[in-house]
Amino acid sequence: MAAVRFRPRVLSVAALVGALLCATAACGSGESQTATALVRTTWQEPESYAYTLTSTTQVLAGTFRVKVRDGKVTEAVGVDKDSRRQVRELPGEVPTIGELLKRLAKARSDHAHTAKAEYATDGHPLRITLDWDQNAIDDEALYVISSYEPTPA
Repeated sequence: MAAVRFRPRVLSVAALVGALLCATAACGSGESQTATALVRTTWQEPESYAYTLTSTTQVLAGTFRVKVRDGKVTEAVGVDKDSRRQVRELPGEVPTIGELLKRLAKARSDHAHTAKAEYATDGHPLRITLDWDQNAIDDEALYVISSYEPTPA
């Protein structure tokens, strides 16, 4: 029987191949996106509330102070130049938080590349990130929700 000798070069090639396999498995799986998609909130949209929305989408970009009553936006005020113009030109485009959560649910059911949210301790979303197709441009959406407060009905 012949003795097998390992040369340093063979060992270094084997180590390199192993490292590449580990790196490839970690990079291309996309599992972290799926795990995030399973997080749900028990937050219920109140009858009346106000919040600030900072949106970066193709359709709606800027910062808006929003008032909601009975599931409908009753007032949207643009905080910056672009958002003021958009409120004038596209008054129905500013969403409620409930509508943002529906967009998130739709993206998840459509198996979007990214559909994740971060939540406050009371359960309302703080940040919603959507990207339907990783390889497409201009389909990403980021919604940042701040200054949320329920208001008297």
